[in-house]
Amino acid sequence: MDISNKITQSFESQAFMSTIGAKLDLVEEGKVIISVELKPSLMQQHGFGHAGVTFSIGDSAAGYAALTKMGIHQEVLTSEMKIHLLSPADGKMLKAVGSVLKAGRRLVVVQSDIYSVNEKNEKLVATMLGTMVPSIAAI
Repeated sequence: MDISNKITQSFESQAFMSTIGAKLDLVEEGKVIISVELKPSLMQQHGFGHAGVTFSIGDSAAGYAALTKMGIHQEVLTSEMKIHLLSPADGKMLKAVGSVLKAGRRLVVVQSDIYSVNEKNEKLVATMLGTMVPSIAAI
C-alpha cells in the first residue's frame, strides 16, 4: 500500500470527518487538502462557519500532510496546534490546505491555511501552525 492509499483509508475511517461531511480533495507529498460544505449544523449563532469545524479540518489536513513524509508503518499525532482566526467563514464551503514546513525524525512542523469558498472567490479565514509527532502504527 502506498502512502496516498493509507491516508485515504485513514480519512475514511475518521467518524468525525464523516459526521461533518468533510472530503479529502488532494494528497501529495507534503500537502493535503480537505474541504467541507457549510451546512446549517456547522454554523455558529451568527451564521458563519463554526471555528471548531475550521480547526478540525485544518488539524486533519496538517496531520495528513505530515503523514505523507512518514514511513508506511508510521502515524502522526498532534503535539500542539495554534490557530489564528482572521475573518468570519461566510462562504458555502471551507477548504483547508495543510502543508509541511519541516519534517524531522522526532518533530514535524506543519501549517494549515483555511479558506472560505464562494462561487466566485476564496478568502483566507484562518491560519494554523503546529507540531506533529511521528509514532509507530498500531497493528
